[in-house]
Amino acid sequence: MKQILTALSLLLVLSHLMASKTSEEADVSEQLSGSELLNSVNEARKLVDEAYKVSRDKVKAGLNKTHVTPSDFLKHLKEPVAGTRHAMRAGSYMEASLDLLKQKLQKKWPRPFNITEVLNTKQKETIALATGCDYPIRPIECPENSPYRTITGQCNNRKNPHFGMSNHGYARWLPAEYEDGMSLPRGLIPGQLYHGHPLPLVRLVSNNIIATANENVTDDEGRSLAFMHWGQWVDHDLDHAPMTATTIDNKEAHCDTSCNYAPPCFPIKIPHGDPRISSGLCMPFIRSAPVCNPTTLIREQLNAITSFIDASMVYGSEEPLAKNLRNLSNPLGLMALNQNFTDAGLGLLPFENKTRSLCLYTNKTANIPCFQAGDKRVTENLGLSAIHTLFVREHNRLATELRNLNPHWDGERLYQEARKIVGAQTQIITYRDYLPLILGNEINHQLPLYRGYNESVDPTVSNVFSLAFRFGHGSVPPLVPRLDENFQPLKPYSYAPLHLTFCASWRIVMEGGIDPLLRGFLTDDSKLMRQNQMMVKELQDRLFEQVEIMGLDLAALNLQRGRDHGLPGYNAWRRFCGLSAPSDEAELAAVMGNSELAKKFMDLYGTPENIDIWIGSMAEPFVPNGRVGPLLACLLGTQFRKIRDGDRFWWENPGVFTPQQRRALSRISFPRIICDNTRIKEVPRDVFKKNQYPHDFVKCREISGLDLSAWTE
Repeated sequence: MKQILTALSLLLVLSHLMASKTSEEADVSEQLSGSELLNSVNEARKLVDEAYKVSRDKVKAGLNKTHVTPSDFLKHLKEPVAGTRHAMRAGSYMEASLDLLKQKLQKKWPRPFNITEVLNTKQKETIALATGCDYPIRPIECPENSPYRTITGQCNNRKNPHFGMSNHGYARWLPAEYEDGMSLPRGLIPGQLYHGHPLPLVRLVSNNIIATANENVTDDEGRSLAFMHWGQWVDHDLDHAPMTATTIDNKEAHCDTSCNYAPPCFPIKIPHGDPRISSGLCMPFIRSAPVCNPTTLIREQLNAITSFIDASMVYGSEEPLAKNLRNLSNPLGLMALNQNFTDAGLGLLPFENKTRSLCLYTNKTANIPCFQAGDKRVTENLGLSAIHTLFVREHNRLATELRNLNPHWDGERLYQEARKIVGAQTQIITYRDYLPLILGNEINHQLPLYRGYNESVDPTVSNVFSLAFRFGHGSVPPLVPRLDENFQPLKPYSYAPLHLTFCASWRIVMEGGIDPLLRGFLTDDSKLMRQNQMMVKELQDRLFEQVEIMGLDLAALNLQRGRDHGLPGYNAWRRFCGLSAPSDEAELAAVMGNSELAKKFMDLYGTPENIDIWIGSMAEPFVPNGRVGPLLACLLGTQFRKIRDGDRFWWENPGVFTPQQRRALSRISFPRIICDNTRIKEVPRDVFKKNQYPHDFVKCREISGLDLSAWTE
C-alpha cells in the first residue's frame, strides 16, 4: 500500500508541474496539494468502510425482528450480490472522495464551483486509481477463441471488452441532468425552477394522473397475461440497479422514518390532501447505488447484470453466483433444484441460503424462504417465479438430452451448450414473438432485418431504457389467476389480490406449483394501459403491503427513480428521437390526443419540458397495432437494435450456431417450452395473444419441438 501511495504521490507531483493555469477552474485545482488529494481519498475510504460495517451490523441486528416493512421487501429485491458489492464500494469511495475534496476547496475558494469541472485530467486519473474506480477502463486480455459467452459479458466485444459487462455503468444517450450538475437529483430543493417552473411532487403526479381503481380496469383483448410477464422476464435479463442503505456520515440511514434528504435517502414527500397518507409524512426511497465513472466523475448508476439477452436471470451475471446455481454433485451439467420440495415430482427452484429470508414474513407458519435464481428479483411475484422455474427445468431437460446424444461430453460442456440454447430461445421469443406486439407497425422501422454482428455498436443498456421499459407496469392486472386442468379457477386458490402475492414463494410450494399460474398466463388478459387507467391500486398504493403497514406507490417510485438517475425530461427525449417537442398545452394535447390529460400535465408541470420521462412516454397514444407510443417505440427500438447488433454471440450471427442448429432453433416456441416442462397438455400456438379455451388451444403434440440432432457430435 505504501508503494502505491508513493507512486500516486509522484504522479500527482508530475501532474501539478504539467497542469496549465489558463482558467479559473485550473487555479482552483492548483490549490489542492498532492497530499491533500491522497489524504481525502484515504479519509473517504475509511468513512465508507466504517459505514458498510455499520450497515452490516444493522442487518444482522434486524434478523430476528417480528415484522418487516414494504421498503424492506424493496431493499431485499435490490440487494447486491458478490462482485456488485465491490463495484458499489469503489463507487462510494469515489463519491465520498469528491465530497471531501469539494469541502476542502470551498474553504480556499468560496465561489460556487463544480468539483468535476475543477479537477484536471491527471487528478481525476489519480482519484480513479486510488479508489479502485479505474476498473471500468482497465485493459482486458480476451481469449482468442471461445464458443461460449462469459457469465459477466466481458469480452463479448474483443475491441471493447467492457461493452455490456455486468457491474458497469449504464450508457448515457443524453447528458445527465442533476441539480448541481454532478449528483444531486432534480426536485430536491423546494422552489427551484426548471424552465421557469418547479417540479411537482411525484406522489402528486401519481395521484392526479396514474391512479386507477382496481375495479376500473379494461382487459387487453389482444394480449394475454403471458405477454405482460414476458416483458418483465426480458427486463430482468437486461438491467438491475441495486441500492444501498449505507451512509458515510457515521450515522444510520433512517430512510424508513426520516423525511429529510440525507444520502442515500431521497424520501418521497406527501402532498397536502393525499387520499391515503397524511401530509408531513413521506414514503421511503433509497437512491440507486453510484458506479465508478472515471472519465467525467459525474454520478452514474450501476447495472449489476449484463446488457445482453443471454438468460442471465437463469444463470447469473457473476461467476460465484453462476457456480452456486449449478448442481456440481455430478458431471451432468445440471442446474441445482430444491432439495426440500418438488412440484408434484417436477423440480422447483432452490431456496436462498438465509436463515431469516424476507419471504418467511409473508406466511409466518409456512416457513418457506425466497427462491434463489440468477436474478435477485426472482420471488417478486408468482408469475416471475413460474417463468424462472420453467427455464431452469428447460436447462436440465436440454442438458439431459444432449448427454444422451453425446455421452462423451463432460459436465461443463453440457452446461454451456444447454445455457447457449436457452439464451438463444430467449432471444428468438423476444424478437420474433414479443417485440412485434409491442412496436406494432413500427417494428420494421425500429428493428430492421439483422445484418450481422457490428463490433462498433455499443450494446450497453442505457439509463433511459431502465425507466422506459417500465411501461409494462401499466399492463399488470389487479388479480393473479390460477387455473385447474380444465382451465377453470383453481379452488380454493383461484384469484388472489396482487398485493398478497409479492415475495410469497410459499404459494407456489403449497398452493399447486407453477402449472395453475401458467394456465392463467394462457387464458387471462393483460390489463390494457389507457390514459385514464394507467396503473391499478394494487401497484399504485399497495406495493409490498403487509398486514398493518401501508404499501408503496410504484408510480411514485418510478418517477422518483428517473430524477434520482438524472434523466432529462420528456421533450429532451422527443427531440432525441426526432419527434416534435410540444411547447404549450395545445401542442401537448395534439401529441397526447387528449386535451384533458394535457391540461393535467400542464397544471402539474407548467411546461412539457419538465414532464418526467416515464409518465410522459407512458401517456402517449399507442402506435398502430402496438402497445407503446412513438417515443417509447423509438427508445425501446433503439435499445433492442443495439443489444442485437452489438452481440457477438447473437444466435443468428454466423459461427455461433451451425446452419442446421439455426434451422432447428428457428422452430422453437414458448408454448413448446411449457409443454416440455410442465404437466400442461394443451396450449395456444401464440401464447402472447388473446386466447380462449378450448377454442384456441391445441394438443402439445401438435407444437413443434427443438430437434437436438443437429447438436450430435
